[in-house]
Amino acid sequence: MRAVVQRVSRARVRVEGATTGEIGAGLVILLGVAVGDAEDDARFLAEKCLNLRIFENPLGKFDRSVLDVGGECFVVSQFTLLADCAKGRRPSFTDAAPPEQAEPLYLRFVECIRENGLNVGTGVFGARMEVEIHNDGPVTLVLESKRMG
Repeated sequence: MRAVVQRVSRARVRVEGATTGEIGAGLVILLGVAVGDAEDDARFLAEKCLNLRIFENPLGKFDRSVLDVGGECFVVSQFTLLADCAKGRRPSFTDAAPPEQAEPLYLRFVECIRENGLNVGTGVFGARMEVEIHNDGPVTLVLESKRMG
C-alpha cells in the first residue's frame, strides 16, 4: 500500500461537477492499494499517517501530528500510485490490486482514520474525480506499508 500525504490548508473533491466532500486544515492522503496488500497494511499505514509529525509547533519545527492539531483528513483512492514506468512510455498497473480487492482495503484504511475521531472526507472509489488540494508548505511525503519493488 502506498500513500502520498500532503499537509493542506483545505481540500475538496468533485465528481461529475458535484462536490463529494471537503475539509479544512489537515491531510490529503492519496492511497494506492497493491496486489498482496492486507488489512494489516491498511492499519499500519493509517496509523503512520495519523502520527506523522508534519505540523509545526510554535517554534516552527515539525513536531505535531494531525491528531495533535485536531486536523481533518481526506482520503482519495488512486491506483496510479502503483504505476511502473521503468519500461517504455506507457505505465504498467500490474502492481495495483484489482478493484474488488482494493476497495475493501481502501474502506478499511478510511475506517482506521475515523476510529481516531477525525473528520474524514472521501472521494468516490473508481470514479473520475477532480481533486482540489491547497498544499500547505508545501509538505508532501510518500509512505509505504512495506518495501515495494
